[in-house]
Amino acid sequence: MNAPLPVEVLKQHLIDPEICIRCNTCEETCPVDAITHDSNNYVVDPEICNGCMACVPPCPTGSIDNWRLVVRAEAYSVQDQLGWEELPQDKPLPVDAAAAGEGGQPMPAPQAESGLAQAVAVTAAAPGAAVPPWSAAHPYVNLYTHKTPITATVVGNYRVTGVDTESDIHHIVLDFGEQPFPVLEGQSIGILPPGVDAQGRPHHARQYSLASPRDGERAGYNNLSLTVKRVTQDHGGAAAHGVCSNYLCDLAKNDTVQVIGPFGHTFLMPNHPQANLIMICTGTGSAPMRAMTERSRRLIGTADIGKLMLFFGARTERELPYFGPLMKLPRDFIDINLALSREPGQPKRYVQDLIRERAAHVRGLLADRNTCIYVCGLKGMEVGVLDALRDVVVQSGEDWSILHDALRREGRLHFETY
Repeated sequence: MNAPLPVEVLKQHLIDPEICIRCNTCEETCPVDAITHDSNNYVVDPEICNGCMACVPPCPTGSIDNWRLVVRAEAYSVQDQLGWEELPQDKPLPVDAAAAGEGGQPMPAPQAESGLAQAVAVTAAAPGAAVPPWSAAHPYVNLYTHKTPITATVVGNYRVTGVDTESDIHHIVLDFGEQPFPVLEGQSIGILPPGVDAQGRPHHARQYSLASPRDGERAGYNNLSLTVKRVTQDHGGAAAHGVCSNYLCDLAKNDTVQVIGPFGHTFLMPNHPQANLIMICTGTGSAPMRAMTERSRRLIGTADIGKLMLFFGARTERELPYFGPLMKLPRDFIDINLALSREPGQPKRYVQDLIRERAAHVRGLLADRNTCIYVCGLKGMEVGVLDALRDVVVQSGEDWSILHDALRREGRLHFETY
């Protein structure tokens, strides 16, 4: 009658501070607001987290997918986690706690699932896929971390927007010499800007998508390129100084930078012949689209490539990154649609407007299971894109919800917004 009550065990969700690049994806994704951050770490509140796993697939580094079995009364608090530089070691559970974890206090079902099951389980709640296309090449991730960065040398830094425009966007080429740094189209890297923040701590890494294909900006060289916009104001228009963007845009040839990564295991291009790509982007969201387009261009004559369709949005032509090279691509290679919202003498047009205008062609590609869709740009654009795709499908008498579920489940609809 006086036997002790079983000890409650918690499978606590933790974020690895050594791998996390503070991109804020997890906090924005969490449906119950269990994730918060300060200037040091992103952390999970054990009093709120319900183990739904919604935050795991979108994380580009995998830092979010860490768990510890702990006695609930001894769970790591938010304050504990905010002060961490690395994850703590596992703590052995008392015998009665281990037994409780097996029988007395079973884990919620979502927490007991395998990684793949978790990804599939949350797919229904996310607008895009939680898995890559079936034929995507195997990505390498987290080869270099905050504690063990790799050094790259700047071999090129070019402005790719008009010098008389407010959009100061640079194409920056980094060379890794003899050091291994394998990447795929759609992946990203982290740049560690020099100096310290207001609290005297080293700056955290900033994430940038690759603008070059897997074999480098120049084929056969161990290099890659980035598309970086100099940040001089925040989203509200107030003056702001982007620490890393200004650092990168001001780099000169032969300067060196500290790099971590690579990151990303789902926003990857398909690898099988006749795969079609619908690419939808704005501004520097063109980086992964440039990488995929260049990869496809280099395959001409060596493999069967599918159709490429690009919807590219900017305020004016002169603020459109890579406008000149883009116009030189053969029209039978890529179907280019430019949406300019502030071009003098022209009505405002956005990418979703052009998707609707090209409904017949878009619908034809959507009917092909070899088609993958990629969306990259400012956060919020995914709403307009999804609405436009829905309109295109509904106009043909089809059920958008069925197609949408198939696109996500098969890894054929991907979003990367910032």
